Amino acid sequence: MKRILLKSVYEAFDYVMDHYYPFGQEEFARQSDTYAVISIQDTHTDGFGFEFTENRFCRGVMTLYFDDIVREIDGAVLFSEDDANDIIDFTMRARNVDTLMVHCFGGESRSRAVAAFIVEMLGGDSGEYFRTGNPNEHVYSTLKKVWASRKG
Repeated sequence: MKRILLKSVYEAFDYVMDHYYPFGQEEFARQSDTYAVISIQDTHTDGFGFEFTENRFCRGVMTLYFDDIVREIDGAVLFSEDDANDIIDFTMRARNVDTLMVHCFGGESRSRAVAAFIVEMLGGDSGEYFRTGNPNEHVYSTLKKVWASRKG
């Protein structure tokens, strides 16, 4: 994987549409990289009303439903260790794509935490994610904890 993209739901949709082309007119696709998507959606609205699907360019989609919270709150879904394991497994399977796109509603908290963790997991420096925004600390720390326990 060459890059990790952090997007809002609207930016993610635009990115996917940049890969669209009318039948028989592939040269009109603005982008042609292969990508995988980690789509983080809200539970109180049952998601954003659409889900990404695999296609010629999109080689994998994982949709997770949890809310932007850092502790248990009645009626909301807290990020779990199962979610963390799913993200780690999906990232490992998606290593052959050019781009891994991670999005949530705003691209500022949940997806920022996931993207920062993935960059670290793959041996990179995640400092920029913390300097330019506020990753959800619960999501980030849960991912780090699960990853450490898997490494032994």
